[in-house]
Amino acid sequence: MELLGQNKIDHHQRQVAILSQDSFYKVLTPEQKAKAQKGQFNFDHPDAFDNELIMQTLRLILQGKTIQIPVYDFVTHSRKEEFVTVYPADVVLFEGILMFYSQEIRDLFQMKLFVDTDPDTRLSRRVLRDISERGRELEQVLAQYITFVKPAFEEFCLPTKKYADVIIPRGADNLVAINLIVQHIQDILNGGPSKRHNSCTNGHSTPRQRRTSESSSRPH
Repeated sequence: MELLGQNKIDHHQRQVAILSQDSFYKVLTPEQKAKAQKGQFNFDHPDAFDNELIMQTLRLILQGKTIQIPVYDFVTHSRKEEFVTVYPADVVLFEGILMFYSQEIRDLFQMKLFVDTDPDTRLSRRVLRDISERGRELEQVLAQYITFVKPAFEEFCLPTKKYADVIIPRGADNLVAINLIVQHIQDILNGGPSKRHNSCTNGHSTPRQRRTSESSSRPH
């Protein structure tokens, strides 16, 4: 988004929009929320996500509709009252660790990226994020990682790597790969060959309808 110069453009005028699978966590029951507060709920399992709402959202995106995206509170493990409005764009990037798990969802994307990151890097990022942004204790973060996150990554996320059209080692540090993707999206925006073939990074694209783009499966 930064390299495309889209992050500083008004939301109404953006040609590229970005969505996150994390916005689509299911609403928890009181029992599930109690487990979540203790770090005993598996948020990295495919069943933790509201795939029905994801499908509904993707279909509206492909129709070029303005959509309302839920806002998830990771501190309270619940959806907030407010929504984020996403306006029609030429390319839509949809990122998430399990976006390739469901074939029904996976098949909607026209270009699929898998961002491959070193396990130590994934763990260190998670520890720093959960402690600084979500107010969790180190012991709880590590216990959740060992009990849920790492096994779920190996069972549900890593096997979907085979569905990717492009695998990006080293994530955002891989500037060569990032620049190639940026150029591909720029071709779409400029009406180049990619646009003529209705191509989208991780999503369907139809003329002037929103192109669902780049669902990068990113282990976290």
